[in-house]
Amino acid sequence: MAKVIPFRGIFYDKEKVKADDVIAPPYDVITPELREMLYERSPFNIIRIDAGREMAGDNETENKYSRAARYLREWLEKGILLRGEKPAFYVYRMDYKIKGQVKSLTGFFGLVRLEDLGKGIYPHECTHSKPKHDRLALMEVSSANTSPIFSLYNSPEMKASAVLAEVAKDSPYMQAKDMEGTVHSLWLLEDASAIEIIKADLADKAVFIADGHHRYETALDYQKAMRQRLGSGGDEPFDYVLMFLANIADGDLTVLPTHRLVNADIGNDISKKLSGYFEIDKLSSDADIISIIEGLDHAFGLYVGGSQYVLKYRGGDLENIHPALKQLDVIILHKMIFERLLGVSDYAYEMDYTVAKAKVDSGAYKAAFFLKSTPVKAVEEVALSAQRMPPKSTYFYPKVPTGLIINSLKSF
Repeated sequence: MAKVIPFRGIFYDKEKVKADDVIAPPYDVITPELREMLYERSPFNIIRIDAGREMAGDNETENKYSRAARYLREWLEKGILLRGEKPAFYVYRMDYKIKGQVKSLTGFFGLVRLEDLGKGIYPHECTHSKPKHDRLALMEVSSANTSPIFSLYNSPEMKASAVLAEVAKDSPYMQAKDMEGTVHSLWLLEDASAIEIIKADLADKAVFIADGHHRYETALDYQKAMRQRLGSGGDEPFDYVLMFLANIADGDLTVLPTHRLVNADIGNDISKKLSGYFEIDKLSSDADIISIIEGLDHAFGLYVGGSQYVLKYRGGDLENIHPALKQLDVIILHKMIFERLLGVSDYAYEMDYTVAKAKVDSGAYKAAFFLKSTPVKAVEEVALSAQRMPPKSTYFYPKVPTGLIINSLKSF
């Protein structure tokens, strides 16, 4: 099972910066426009380290990665960033609203010893290669984990959860509100006895990667390179990776769907292509298709040619799919609709239903398929079965921001 340890984290000096001004969303959701906004917000925004600008004249020695390493070094020298004096876990809570509900998720930042995937640490999604190249370049130059991996464990005993809840009763070391209104709070936990309770609770637990598969795979690549370079096979800082760990048993996790946009020529005769396996209901143009499919089993929304449809799967013809996967909506969409019935191999992603429809109306795409969210339980089942869902099958919300905590890979 996974080994989780405290560490001397790097964090902002709350007396020198305003937390709202220096945190940023994870790099993989940052648009060029958002990057510029974050640059303007503060000269010390973490964006300069984690996802900096590319500039004219960049070369092998002067580029966004070398600048990131320089910012990290200079901010530490100036005391903008501090490093904890003692190993600690960093208790973290997100308070947010979703669909009119007020919710809260509490977990902690810690270091998790790297293991081959499937040996105590389990993925659930496939990954793309481009983000891994970017993350590895940043890690090699900065010698740091700048973005945490969002991971889950399942502890019905709730021993670690009880410790975290007690710590979170005090005033946080730092608190920030992001652009979506989520409040992020951070506490330092240095008490040795409390740390031991958390370590013991997780000692026999599997860890499931919720968000950041490519960051984990990058950390494995970095570990391999460092071991070859140094000839080390011991317990080194690069043998660990920074994670935010949340307990599935707490029940406060929110997973949102990511819809698909396609350019396949579905045409007007929807029933001819899909009716063999799907019951097709045409909706009015103003119908709330998202709410409708939420109340149905294995149902999808489809927007094409200015019309909305609900596709209800009748079953069948997925016999060669692993049992942990075959009942997932995202698998039915990809394997049955995209691959078998429509021959779709290229698609784009969009979180917002309204934006997806607008992109179809504009002619940028020919159709949009709308999904329900993937259950958290399915993430655990798929991971333990050594299977993987397609990329972006889950969108854990809110995202854990970058800038609350950094892990140095030079020393514990």
